[in-house]
Amino acid sequence: QVQLVESGGGLVQPGGSLRLSCAASGTIFSIYMMGWYRQAPGKRRELVAQITSRDATTTYADSVECRFTISSDNAKNTVFLQMNSRKPEDTAVYYCNFLIRERSFSSPLWSYWGQGTQVTVPS
Repeated sequence: QVQLVESGGGLVQPGGSLRLSCAASGTIFSIYMMGWYRQAPGKRRELVAQITSRDATTTYADSVECRFTISSDNAKNTVFLQMNSRKPEDTAVYYCNFLIRERSFSSPLWSYWGQGTQVTVPS
């Protein structure tokens, strides 16, 4: 079984920094993609950033590019989101998401979600 555990959420002043972490454990053959999504009240869940395990290609939402940085430690099956210069509109529940093959390259890619962590930036 695969489980994703998030940590690092909390409150921080506007312009401050915070780092989220998400670690996967269980039966994992390989990780194809790691990413972060967020969902604010009354809004749909949206992609924040993602990174490929193969070559570390990154993708960012326009709203966070140049402020947030996604990175990974593939040996530890962990993804990070460094959030600098945070703004009140960044307030949301943040979810990590992994695309994982559990047994071999013959295994299909499955999507797994973390439990979500609240990030609050006061006005």
